[in-house]
Amino acid sequence: MFGFVSGLITMGFLAAGLFFFRFWRRTHDRLFVAFAVAFWLLALNQGLLVLAPATPEEQTWFYLLRLAAFGIIIAAVLAKNRRRR
Repeated sequence: MFGFVSGLITMGFLAAGLFFFRFWRRTHDRLFVAFAVAFWLLALNQGLLVLAPATPEEQTWFYLLRLAAFGIIIAAVLAKNRRRR
């Protein structure tokens, strides 16, 4: 059951990334491409947690992908707010 739910979450992250990528292609706003990349990193993180044959102690390195995704989102929002001023 865990694998099925993780697959659904991964698919949702991939779909959200494609959604933001589509908006980036229309507007060429860097905020949208940053969100797309962040969601794809979250999908990769979720997929690796399910597919990688590692013990829970070895899986902590996968969470650096999640940290990178949230860092990209924070940096993109800060850059967008800085450009407005």
